[in-house]
Amino acid sequence: MHQASWEPRSMQTAQIAGNEDRSSTVAEDFSGIKIPDSKIAREATELVRQHATEMLFNHSVRVFVFGAMKGVRQNLKFDSELLYVAALFHDLGLVEAYHTDTKRFEVDGADAAREFLRSHGIPEPKADLVWEAIALHTTPGIPQYMRPEIALTNAGVLVDVVGIGYDEYTPEQRDQVISAFPRGDNFKSDFIQVQTCSALKKPLTTFGTVNFDYIQEHDPTFHRPNACTRIRNAPWHS
Repeated sequence: MHQASWEPRSMQTAQIAGNEDRSSTVAEDFSGIKIPDSKIAREATELVRQHATEMLFNHSVRVFVFGAMKGVRQNLKFDSELLYVAALFHDLGLVEAYHTDTKRFEVDGADAAREFLRSHGIPEPKADLVWEAIALHTTPGIPQYMRPEIALTNAGVLVDVVGIGYDEYTPEQRDQVISAFPRGDNFKSDFIQVQTCSALKKPLTTFGTVNFDYIQEHDPTFHRPNACTRIRNAPWHS
């Protein structure tokens, strides 16, 4: 069981820049949740804002807010700064600057976050915790049993992308988050498109993951290796 209670870090009014013609000041709190405003949090925001689209950036901040809201609701003890960095970086592996040819996009984002935290002198156990939260954020059935930062990153992703846990938030909470960090008119199709583009670049990394669904949706004739076939073809005699 996770220890109860929430331990906020330095969380002040956050200045979050939008596109060239858009900027917003997020001074409100979201049911007691504020955007972390530490030096690391601000620099993480700037880095992700530099490379991610507005769609991915807003999604990532919503993941933090929804995850933190759930943590407070469940009276969990979690590090809001680490949760914020995990949420910000969780989809960074989808952007060209952090894409690799051989790793799952989740690992690309996790590697980027860990390197960022190491460069800011964050102890290795904390950097590794953020790595795990990002690397596991699309893995079903496991993150919810792990440390709060991992579980809450996953929970934020699930509610924002596929609506799991949607009714655990009040309409007022949902509206406030969406007003501050809009989904836009085409979030669902835009999100599927960016995931599909990533998956098609390195299909071998999608086998055994939900990421294969993006390839199958794009090309129903594409066949992934079958687990039973791979077992039968293993070089053992029995």
